[in-house]
This record gives sequence, structure tokens and C-alpha cells, in this order.
Amino acid sequence: MMKKSIRSCTTFLVGKKASIDGSTMIARNEDGGETPNPQKFVVIQPENQPLVFTSIVNGVTIPLPEQPLRYTSTPDADDAFGVWGGAGINSENVAMTATETITTNSRMLGIDPLVPEGIGESDILTIVLPYIHSAKEGVLRLGDLLETYGTYESNGVAFADENEIWYMETLGGHHWAAVRIPDDAYVIAPNRLNIDNFNFESEETLFSKDLPDLIKKYSLNPETNFVNLRHIFGSSDIKDTRYNNPRAWYVQNYFNPEIEQEPTAHDLPFICRAPRKITVEDVKWVLSSHYQNTPYDPYGKGCEKKKKQFRPIGINRNLETHVLQIRRNVPKEIAGIHWLAFGPNTFNSLVPFYANVNDTPVAYRDTPKTFNLNFMFWLSKTTALLGDTNYALYGSFAEAFEQKTMAACRHLQIEADEEVLNQVDSIAYLESVNQLMADLSLKNANELLGQMVATGSAKMILSFPLAD
Repeated sequence: MMKKSIRSCTTFLVGKKASIDGSTMIARNEDGGETPNPQKFVVIQPENQPLVFTSIVNGVTIPLPEQPLRYTSTPDADDAFGVWGGAGINSENVAMTATETITTNSRMLGIDPLVPEGIGESDILTIVLPYIHSAKEGVLRLGDLLETYGTYESNGVAFADENEIWYMETLGGHHWAAVRIPDDAYVIAPNRLNIDNFNFESEETLFSKDLPDLIKKYSLNPETNFVNLRHIFGSSDIKDTRYNNPRAWYVQNYFNPEIEQEPTAHDLPFICRAPRKITVEDVKWVLSSHYQNTPYDPYGKGCEKKKKQFRPIGINRNLETHVLQIRRNVPKEIAGIHWLAFGPNTFNSLVPFYANVNDTPVAYRDTPKTFNLNFMFWLSKTTALLGDTNYALYGSFAEAFEQKTMAACRHLQIEADEEVLNQVDSIAYLESVNQLMADLSLKNANELLGQMVATGSAKMILSFPLAD
């Protein structure tokens, strides 16, 4: 198998009654390995979607339905190891983020082993998103593909339309389960099996058809009176206490500080409700977080052992971050917003790109495989690299840059929302607005880098007082 290293991401979901404006939001940091692995932002047209999909990873061949939809996507700039579409919104305003790498256990893998010749993260967006017209339909299509072809890895996938969010997890090679996220709830899902309490009789759940019988046949449930999928299929090991659970703890503490929990606890809840409405800025903040105001902040003042104890959400391996927002009470032409930021989240900013377009700005679309500061991925990577050398010195610059960029882009968005219906060609108009936002973001990021270089030059070790 031509397979890249597993991508250890963080997913965040917000129901329509939990968000400040009534929109649904599904978001994720796509994290990679230690090498940069540049990303790009593109639109896939129906005529460019194959009739038969063949995976570069393992050669699995899958016939695809006719009449695919147009969709946005955030694939790798280097497609030698597969597409890795990542996330997108299709022309029916259905959003999909794929995928969150999760864990399982030997009990389930002994019953239903992973399938080396099956489908995986590299393929899933391409073979699902262009063919669905609702979030629930996305779960059913992917579920059918999993049961037919199997998968070679364990993953979590989220779908959203203007009314619903569904979160789905794979269980072994062919099995899966999904839950409709309550409208008034939020979810933080790190790299573990996240779904906990599950009702097979509910209309708010979906699952592979033989899953209840499989649990009973193989005596998988450690409980007597209820079903908890995390207890049945999850790992709950020492790695989770350092790598996964603390991320959920920190986000839940941010929105619900009144609840006392331990960062290493395995049974942190899956479905959560905040006492206030959640904004896009909130989502970006938690997906950029690194345990601020705790002893575990790598940039903080705690002891070195505690500063390295837990894996943060904002990390050097952030490749891209998306917030897929499906807005309500606006014309369908402007309902889908593909918020996007490239690179490590401590030194970048989300940009609210309209999804109903035929093309994307060059600085985001044509990311080269090698370093080039004219493209947003490489510019963001550079500011983060320099910023990491002295966060105390540069951090305030990054905060000002992010607020300045998001405020300016929001202003452009407000104007465009009001003007778009007066346009003869709404798609061309939205593309021009996206270009303005991309230009603004690139300009501000260049100014940020220049400010950091100017300030940091005076702090270089190779310095000596000027002669009198």
C-alpha cells in the first residue's frame, strides 16, 4: 500500500441551535507528519469527477454514480499518495469532513479485521461528497461503501446540511455507527473512538445492519443495562490519557468551566451543551488552543515536564483548518461558507470563502510542492515557524493579525451577502469576493511576517552594541 503516515486530527461540531447565527458548523484540523505536506483549495467540477475511482493507495476500484455534484476540496498539493480531499461543500450545500483518525481494540479487530484492499481517508471525500443531497444521505452512502469494500483504517467522519449534523465512526473493517448531533449541542472529537451512549432503537442513530447482533454474539458489551460504543469498541489506553482525552477536556472546560473533570479521564462526554452560543471565532480558538492558562501550555511558564505532558490541539503538524458552515435564512447561493486556514493554527487566520463557485484564488489553489512565499500555505508555515521560536515576543502580533484579517473578511462578506442577488452572474461575483478576501489575507500575512522579522532582528543572539 502506498500510504502516508496517519493524520492525527481534531474535529469540532456545532448544532444549529448551539451556534450564534443558527448555522450548522463542522470543523477539523487536518494534521500530518513532521514534513510540511502542502495543501491546496480547489473546486471539483462534475466533468472532472471519474466514472470509476481507482485508489492510488491500494488499487481498489469503485464504480461511481452518474451526475455528480460540484464541490470544494482541500487535497494534498502532491497527489502521488492519493487525493486526500479532506473536506468540502457540494453544490447542494451539504458539507463533509473526512476524516478523523480514531482508535479501536483487538476484540473488534479480531472479529472484523481491517481490509488492506479497502477504502480509506485518501479516498472517502471523493467517492461520497459529490453524490449526496443531505447529511443523513452521506452516512448511508459511506456506510454502504464500508460494508461493500471495507476499510484499512479506523476513522470518524462528519456530515452537515442546513438542518442536521451526523457524526459517523468506523468499527473494524466493515462495521460502523453514526449519531445525529442534537441541534443544541457541540462535540469535540480527538483521535479516539468518541461515540459513547448509543440507542439502537432511536431515529437519531444509524449503524451497520448486523451491529447489535455482533455485540451480543461475541459478548462485547461490558455493561449490563446500556450500550456505550466507546466502552465496546474503543481503546481507553495510556496513550489516550496523554494524546486524546486532554484535548477533549480542555475544550469542554472552555465552554463549560462549571464542570469539574480530569484531563486524563476516559469517560469525558461526547455530547455537550454550552451555556452560551458558539461563534466561528470560538471554533477557531479551540482548534488553535495549546492549554493556555494551564501548567500544560508548551508556551507557558509551567515546569518542562508538564509543558510536554499532553498533546495540544494547535500543533506544528496542522496542515489546514476548515470550518464548514451551512447558513440558514439566507439564499441558497450563499449558504455554504468554506472557512479555511493553512498551516499551524497559532499564526494563521480563517477566511470565509463562498463555496458556490467554479474556481478558487490562485494563492490557495495552486500551492506548489516546494517552498514559495507567494502561496498562502507556505507563508503561513513560515510565520508559524518563526513565531514558535519566541511565542512571548511574537504571539501578540499573531493575535492582532488574526482579528484584523477576520474582521476585514467578515466586512467583505456582509457586503457581498447584501449585493449578490443584484448580480447577473452570482457565481462570478462570489469568485471576485473570494479573490478579494484571499488577497487581503495574503497581504496581512506578509505584513505579519515583516513585523516579526523587524522585531526579531533586534533579539538575535549574534548581536553586539553599536560602537560609540
